[in-house]
Amino acid sequence: MTATTTLPWKPPRSLRQRMDVATLLFLGDSLAGVPFALGLAMAVHFLLQREWVGVLAGAVLVAVSGPLRAVLQWAAATAGVRAAAAAKAEARARLYPRLLATGWTAGRLAGEEAATAVADVEMLEGLAARYRPLRTAAVIAPLIVAAAVALASPVSALILLATLLPFGLGMALAGTAARAAAERQLAGAALLTGLFVDRVRALPMILHFDAAERVARQLESSTRTLAERTLATLRIAFVSGGVIEFFAALSVAMVAVYCGFQLLGILPFRVPEQLSLAEAFFALALAGEFYLPIRRLAAAYHDRQLGEAAEAAIAARLEAPALASPPPAPPGPFPGLLADGLEVEPAPGRRIGPVSLRVPAAGLVALTGPTGSGKSSLLLALAGLLPPAAGRLALGEAPWPEGGLLGRAAWAGQAVQLFPGTLLENIAAARPDASPAEVRAAAAAAGLGPLLAARGESLAIDARGSGLSGGERRRIGLARALLADRPILLLDEPTADLDPEAAAAVIARLKAEAGRRAVVVATHDPALVAVADAEVQLP
Repeated sequence: MTATTTLPWKPPRSLRQRMDVATLLFLGDSLAGVPFALGLAMAVHFLLQREWVGVLAGAVLVAVSGPLRAVLQWAAATAGVRAAAAAKAEARARLYPRLLATGWTAGRLAGEEAATAVADVEMLEGLAARYRPLRTAAVIAPLIVAAAVALASPVSALILLATLLPFGLGMALAGTAARAAAERQLAGAALLTGLFVDRVRALPMILHFDAAERVARQLESSTRTLAERTLATLRIAFVSGGVIEFFAALSVAMVAVYCGFQLLGILPFRVPEQLSLAEAFFALALAGEFYLPIRRLAAAYHDRQLGEAAEAAIAARLEAPALASPPPAPPGPFPGLLADGLEVEPAPGRRIGPVSLRVPAAGLVALTGPTGSGKSSLLLALAGLLPPAAGRLALGEAPWPEGGLLGRAAWAGQAVQLFPGTLLENIAAARPDASPAEVRAAAAAAGLGPLLAARGESLAIDARGSGLSGGERRRIGLARALLADRPILLLDEPTADLDPEAAAAVIARLKAEAGRRAVVVATHDPALVAVADAEVQLP
């Protein structure tokens, strides 16, 4: 692997250098095979002549070149792993901002995005660590071995080179189908991941509507499809491996037959050379080295199939349209927003709306309606995370900016994302530059004061929020929204899972916040609706 590459970006120079180092080390291993074979030939030749100094010299060559090859192989593997780590880091640096900048991608499940961000990036490891460094070594090393063999037996070298022609044709035929099969396998894995994550998130609803059997059949069908695609990919890998093993065995056998018949003088045709035992032994010892780099490449062939398919998936995601970074907030007070005949399509075939509403620069607007009416989807559209399907959005009297309210709105959804760390660190994620006093004030305003008093500010929580009630998780989300201190709050069921006293405290806080900024809540809580300045009912 050198400058030519199919990475979906131009690799940095440091990454190309790491790959080049791995390639050179693999080539060094092949070169070290020459003195190893020479030492064997010398030892055999001088042993028959009873010249012990020559035997000792051959044994020294074998003793030195053997461990040297082991060191070179270890160093090549280490350099390959470092190249893979650099390749994955480069992919993440380019991919993650794109995934994080677009909270919604039409036609893709959350699990599919996760598969791209995690599984596809990890599949680059085998490609960068093994296949690409071995690819160049597999082209150059056999020529080096053939040149060394030609010094002792030009005919044996021609035999080795002749087997490369049909071998190349067989590998080309196997490789034609490999890319498509690997891409189908990767797409199947991403879809299965997406379905699984999506169905787990909707598990209460699935159980409520007694749809468990239907969902299980859907997952079973996707699993079977993935298994079939995986087996198809493995069949191609086995075929390519079989082709290599066949020609490797054929080349060694042909050289062995030629050298044996030549030494015995029973060749049925004339050849322009006469081999000694040492020359024949040297050629035969190197014949096995001729296909060794190619056999190593075959062992990494499946890495190539999956890695290049992952590259294509990452490249497609990098090239997909993305929401631009939100423009800076305009000077002056927040002008409010207007939705006129707004319709959103959270899933293909399911449309919500039309809905018309006006959100003033300050005030509390409640979105109400039965479960499934689309309150959460409407909040997503206002936040800029779900593109409108129809209707008009405006920011005051100005056109709706690109990126919607990203960077202007603070969001607290029903599912609060937590990460390992302390409680205050989880709240401070909304504004990392906030002072400890500001974080404590936001926690107290969200009703987390009793929790902090009982369990301390250094309370450690994990990504699952173990030890926290549903209401406490929601209050962490609310505390983040308050700490962000943005001109509009978008809150999804902020009082759900709270006891009456805690809910009353949150309602009082939201009413106070509505005196200085816009607050839009999706809620079923009559007490929260009662204090709202406006109510918008969704059918």
